[in-house]
Amino acid sequence: MATQVIVLNGGSSSGKSGIVRCLQAELREPWLAAAVDALVDALPASMQTSDGGIEFAADGQVNVGSQFRRLEAAWMAGVAAMARAGARIVVDDVFLSGPASQGRWREALDGLDVLWVGVRCDGAVAEGREIARGDRPRGMAAAQAESVHRGVSYDLEVDTTHTESVDCARAIAARVT
Repeated sequence: MATQVIVLNGGSSSGKSGIVRCLQAELREPWLAAAVDALVDALPASMQTSDGGIEFAADGQVNVGSQFRRLEAAWMAGVAAMARAGARIVVDDVFLSGPASQGRWREALDGLDVLWVGVRCDGAVAEGREIARGDRPRGMAAAQAESVHRGVSYDLEVDTTHTESVDCARAIAARVT
């Protein structure tokens, strides 16, 4: 069976979005990007200030509530439906709850051929990127650099600490069947 979905998991500012763009250029078939950031951006502003939504604390911690989880489940089901309808999808996500996050994706993507990719980056390097971006609370990248990978299983891991996005994308593309 041909790979239908590539799931990239890594902390904030680890380089996932850059890898997605490079993958779209490297892979022969067209692949759609589905980023958790797009889901967060699609939420009403009230969801970023309520206990049930998603909260980005000043210290970089991210807290999610039941309303967010319900919408996230619908988003995951929608991504899976697009793949089942014939689209190839690259998911860019941050597994805040590690294996539980992967479990939610495994359930949504059941029956599809999925390539699981860990995107690692040294916390200090990710923190430097975070500061340069200026659009994230300071501390998020360092807090997530290792925690999002604990207990998660991958088919492949790449490290953007010293490797360019295009080279990571080429390593991933080589594993796509």
